[in-house]
Amino acid sequence: MKKLPIGIQDFSKLIKIDYLYVDKTKIIYQLLASWGNYYFLSRPRRFGKSLLLSTLKEIFTGNRELFKDLWIYDQIAWDKYPVIQMDFSSITHSEGRADFISNINYFLDMTAKEYDLTLEATGNKEKFKELIIKLHAQHGKVVVLIDEYDKPIIDYIDEPSKALENKEVLAGFYEILKNTDAYLRFVLITGVSKFSKVSIFSRLNNLVDITLNREFAQITGYTQAELETYFGDYLEILATKTGLEKTAVLKKIKEWYNGYSWTDGQQTVYNPFGILNLFYANEFRNYWFQTATPTFLIKLIKEEQVYVEDFEGYTVGETSFESFDLQKLHPVVLLFQTGYLTIKKAANRLYELGYPNFEVKESFLIHLTAEFSGVAAIDIAPLYFKMLDYLQKENFVRFQTALTALFAKIPYQLHLDHESYYHSLCYLILALLGAAIDLEENTDKGRIDAVLELEGLVYIIEFKLDEALAALEQIKNKRYYEKYLNTHRKIILLGVGGFRMKQIEVLHEVI
Repeated sequence: MKKLPIGIQDFSKLIKIDYLYVDKTKIIYQLLASWGNYYFLSRPRRFGKSLLLSTLKEIFTGNRELFKDLWIYDQIAWDKYPVIQMDFSSITHSEGRADFISNINYFLDMTAKEYDLTLEATGNKEKFKELIIKLHAQHGKVVVLIDEYDKPIIDYIDEPSKALENKEVLAGFYEILKNTDAYLRFVLITGVSKFSKVSIFSRLNNLVDITLNREFAQITGYTQAELETYFGDYLEILATKTGLEKTAVLKKIKEWYNGYSWTDGQQTVYNPFGILNLFYANEFRNYWFQTATPTFLIKLIKEEQVYVEDFEGYTVGETSFESFDLQKLHPVVLLFQTGYLTIKKAANRLYELGYPNFEVKESFLIHLTAEFSGVAAIDIAPLYFKMLDYLQKENFVRFQTALTALFAKIPYQLHLDHESYYHSLCYLILALLGAAIDLEENTDKGRIDAVLELEGLVYIIEFKLDEALAALEQIKNKRYYEKYLNTHRKIILLGVGGFRMKQIEVLHEVI
């Protein structure tokens, strides 16, 4: 079996040391054969963007022998071009504007040195332009590949002054690409987000955004077919380790790690980082999410009083994906661009969003619950497993005690008018229980707050800021339970209240 390329983003190294490579060269060829030469691609972190750019570099530098067993080997002329490959995740930008510019200049000088060139300009814009022109004079048209273009902005998204400072540096720098069009053969810029008012998008008007393009939707990530074709031996090992049949293993992998889509929710891919780590450890765990907890995003959701229960099924227009302003951040669009939400359905240029898979949903909900409740994230999972056990055993006294403990740490000043705050937290708790839950489930009598289905049990749940009795009576009066009468399961009505004064009360009645 070929070795798993965990953390390997250099295509040449990957091939030479015989790591496993999922052949993306056919779709790369389609990109090269398209009518345009200037492209932008947005994908979440750890999704294969760097490997894609490294692969393109080896193609444009004519290193044909690296591609001997790959689709593209005998499909192109293998002409050689000078390549400028920049990775802004490796260009230090934490010490202020002057240091950031200095580090860009150092990178440009080192690139020039590789081609036996010396640059005389001092400003980063002028130096970049000089490098492109001199490379063109000696070697022909130039290829520019820029990775993580927005990292100097993303890293300071919760420090607007620093983010805006870095954005201004980048705006002027990218403007050079427009001014040197005659010298360029191909440009691909990747990042996580598409920020408005950055020169790359406002002035480089021939830059084609392929983020939502169906033809290139699977240029990064692993498709289902690729998973089964390239990882067959690893699937067998995982099946043996877990004691599951291969079909059951595939189903579980799909639930945990599949689901990312940039089209209509039907064309889906796996996050490569999660899959590679799964087959390395042979254990179903959170791999992608744990590499960077979205602390700022979670705080933003709380501050903006976003209804977290609306994340699944949230609908946005096509223009929402085009760009966003640092000073007008929309949490839901930011969640999409960073990979915590993905496209589930699409029609008439409207996109319905939702969590891509179990790994992302569970991990994200745990951290949201921690932020809303004040309980440490590490303590959330044990708590909700206990609560699930209490409901399964119909131990309502302990369930009420656990709820009370969870809500006890919420700051007192939030008590007065924030029913949505408590409703969101109740949703988070129920969603984490791992059972089937349908918020605002429609009936002919009204809308149920939540339906929780467990083995042999159906809970019909209503929340009230004040009295639990009023919640229970609403379920009974509107007969929310009727649609479940023929399910041959025990039906329990659960009224939950007392949030305003932190005196949580749980009342129940069996149908």
